[in-house]
Amino acid sequence: MSIAVDVRVASVAELVEVLERGGPPAEVQVAGTLEGVPPLTLPPGWALAGRPEAELVFAPGGDGIRLTGGNRLARLRLETAPDRAAVSADTSAADLGTVELADLTVAGRVEIAAEGALRTGHVVVSGLHLEAADARAAGPRPAGYGVEVLPGAFTLHNRQPDEGSLLTADLSRITAGAPHAPVRGSGVFVSGTRDGGRVEAVRLRTGEIHSDGGLAPGTADRITAGVFVGHGAEVREVLTEGPVTTYGANDMVLDLWGRADVWTATAPLTSHGASGIGFVNFGDIGRLRVTAPIETHGTGARGFNLYDGTIDIIEFDRIRTHGDAAVGIQLSRPFGALTVFNGVRTSGGTGDSLVKGEIRKLPATGISLLPGTAGGAVRVNGGVLVDADGVPALDVRGTVADIAVTGGVGRAAPATGREAARERDRP
Repeated sequence: MSIAVDVRVASVAELVEVLERGGPPAEVQVAGTLEGVPPLTLPPGWALAGRPEAELVFAPGGDGIRLTGGNRLARLRLETAPDRAAVSADTSAADLGTVELADLTVAGRVEIAAEGALRTGHVVVSGLHLEAADARAAGPRPAGYGVEVLPGAFTLHNRQPDEGSLLTADLSRITAGAPHAPVRGSGVFVSGTRDGGRVEAVRLRTGEIHSDGGLAPGTADRITAGVFVGHGAEVREVLTEGPVTTYGANDMVLDLWGRADVWTATAPLTSHGASGIGFVNFGDIGRLRVTAPIETHGTGARGFNLYDGTIDIIEFDRIRTHGDAAVGIQLSRPFGALTVFNGVRTSGGTGDSLVKGEIRKLPATGISLLPGTAGGAVRVNGGVLVDADGVPALDVRGTVADIAVTGGVGRAAPATGREAARERDRP
């Protein structure tokens, strides 16, 4: 990006006047807090930055900043109503160029979508916190496997109908929500279109994420996710470096419909709603590595599902579920090798769970290998244990070359004294 001149502004009137006047590409440096800001359009090649930090509070009922191409936003706090677009992309030109979001805090949605005339562009994020957002009414929503997915507080979506349209990206240090103030809808959402527009990202690196889709328990045709990578999206490396927590019904923690060469999660993955799955896969992964606990709370809230696509190497620290129908691990597709280092345990009985757009009865099986499963090896240290009577710990109906479990398979012994306290205190 070539910036010819710096312009400093300290009032709404100055900011609006500079942008409306236009001219050669400039970096507009904003000082202090500006309130009642009308919707803004950055001219092509222009940048908007805080000096050193600044806050733009947009007028009630309006959107925030629209990017036209080759733009940069840095060191700003932007505020709109949670359901409005605090940052969006103009779709009247074919090429967005490279747009960069750096060290932003945003109340409101961030949505970069290829639609209309827009067919290509490169999106760089290097520090973005979604303080508050509500994407429950946003659309369009990708559909597949009997459900549609609500967009996110951060949405990068190629909606073009043909494969010749491509958005590329490098996305790092994205966080969303807080424990008592989750974003609504999905958290981080990156998707292309099945048999249509594509997204290719070298990296998707997220920190702490809290999301609540606000779906009614028993809803069968909609889901959300803390982090969602959809059809037509290929990510070379997904790094889930902060804890990801979801709070509502049908809120997946991590969900893949596209492709990731490597997906690594190094912090706890936790769901608190019915049918909220720790990691659900319908896409293709070379290596999935989760080095922190997966824990779910709620009826039908399973730990891990491989329902479509393939995974070569699967590695988990531990999986713990609390709720009827909350299966620990359920596979029905080919995979290479599965390793769990510190055990799988479930505490529920039989109940209702959302499976591919249908509510089905399931027992809270520890590990369920359904017909269609085809794998090389399953290795579990720490046991495959269930707390409820009549629930199978290990149900093998697929094909696996070798299964080895240390630490027992079956009914868990009741915990007492220090063991009970230790179990309650575990993350």
